Amino acid sequence: MEIPQKKSELLMPAGSLEKLKAAILYGADAVYLGTPDMSLRTKSAFSLEDVVAGIDFAHRFGKRVYLTLNLFSHNKDITKLPQYLETVRRVKPDALIVADPGVFMFVREHAPELELHISTQANVCSHHSVKFWQGLGAKLVVLGREVSYEELKEIREACPDIKLEAFVHGSMCMTYSGRCMLSNFMAERGANQGACANSCRWKYKLHMGLKDGTVKELNLTEENLELFEFFIEEGYRPGDMLPIEEDQRGTYILNSKDLCIMPKLDDLLSIGIDSLKVEGRGKSAYYVALVARAYRMAIDDWYRDPSDWNADTYMKELSTVPSRGYTLAFHEGRLTNYAHGFEETYTLADYEYAGMIEAVAEDHFIIRVKNKLVAGDVLEFVSPLRKDIMLLRLYDFENAENGKIVQEVHAGATPLIRVAFSLFDQEADKTLRQDFPAMTILRKEKALTQDQWDRLKLDAESQRLELGKGKVARYEEKRSTLQASLDDRDSERTLKTPRRGTEGCCGKGCNGCLMFWHDPLYAKARTLLAQKKQGQLLDKKMTDAELDAAIEA
Repeated sequence: MEIPQKKSELLMPAGSLEKLKAAILYGADAVYLGTPDMSLRTKSAFSLEDVVAGIDFAHRFGKRVYLTLNLFSHNKDITKLPQYLETVRRVKPDALIVADPGVFMFVREHAPELELHISTQANVCSHHSVKFWQGLGAKLVVLGREVSYEELKEIREACPDIKLEAFVHGSMCMTYSGRCMLSNFMAERGANQGACANSCRWKYKLHMGLKDGTVKELNLTEENLELFEFFIEEGYRPGDMLPIEEDQRGTYILNSKDLCIMPKLDDLLSIGIDSLKVEGRGKSAYYVALVARAYRMAIDDWYRDPSDWNADTYMKELSTVPSRGYTLAFHEGRLTNYAHGFEETYTLADYEYAGMIEAVAEDHFIIRVKNKLVAGDVLEFVSPLRKDIMLLRLYDFENAENGKIVQEVHAGATPLIRVAFSLFDQEADKTLRQDFPAMTILRKEKALTQDQWDRLKLDAESQRLELGKGKVARYEEKRSTLQASLDDRDSERTLKTPRRGTEGCCGKGCNGCLMFWHDPLYAKARTLLAQKKQGQLLDKKMTDAELDAAIEA
């Protein structure tokens, strides 16, 4: 396979200065950001001072920053443009992202030195549209999420002299990006003005109009559920009844799963797409860091050896990031019913944001807690500088401010804890200081309810089906299981691995698991684990004979 001469850039979202720094440290080549008033993100946490600081930080690392000015402007917005543009010229971003043709021409006239990129909001889906913007002076065009891989190849061949950008990961819009009026109607919040209420992800219920003029909710119960089926009929397709699925919980008929091109990332790399874009300016630093890390590893590994590249390792990393389930969306040319989540709308993963390293001292870390931690929890230190994950089981927590030792901490009550290097059995102090700098992300397993576990299993099966590996019967079985567990949902939460860290060994082989590393009972297991990569677990109980055979092998 011929590798394109120019390497694709990884472009990450930055909804705040902290997220910008996380994106850069975890492998982004470029970030995009904007202030709340003009960037299609009214909740953006960037002030103009933060923009200046962020651009300075990125440039010190040799990375690029693109500012967003991609709203569709009303008359009231035009009055802000001159002042905004003067500010932009002073902070000197690497490019300005626009969608509105009027805004484009205003910038070309008043700041011709600025490189202009065309936003996905412009809905560019053909090579003719790309050439149109190129003719006006655009240097890069972001293609619509609706463009298939085959169309992308055609556009690349027809437009070799302009940079192309494609989305690879993140939330999907139910319409051509940003063209939805549902939010305006339901909440008076304009999607094209950066204030989308995500009305497509709300839960809807069915009501029935009666002949007397009243409207009644059709209350579906176990007793009457089997009596009804609901269909819509499109005017030009008489007799073609399209089912509307709803149960007693309602329906999420418009709820798209999240885009994830990772299983087909090699397609985009092989045709030389210039920029690979991740959605998510409103998401957490945890999301930004771990998604950047997964795609950074995947991109670099493909360029090193495309013939031996496999997406499975990187998909395991992405599975630790909350999502609505993953879909290839339009990559193959059309959506399938597996691209939508009809049962639930929230993002979910079996891992959660545990904390972030706030500071690195000579002999300890200061960690900012992001979620509840309890004695026996295994923290996974996800380094921005190396592939393997470092594990540490903590039996208690030291308040960094007063030294008090407790068995449980919460993000609100005890935000900072001190973790001494002496707690790490398998890492030298020098390695800890070098490989785990400030802003290193920590994650831990998240306890889930039965319906949440069933949701993850259904999401995984639907993704396998999109990739041609799953079975429809197994998908339907898992969907029925999820629907049953949703009907019988309770508050009991369980974890994926046994929680025996305070009484015994669960086999993870963590740095700080005293039983595993010091009890003679686990001597053979320690020998076997030493042969594995850091972070690779012992995956099952073995007899002495099996352990001996594995060690000899």
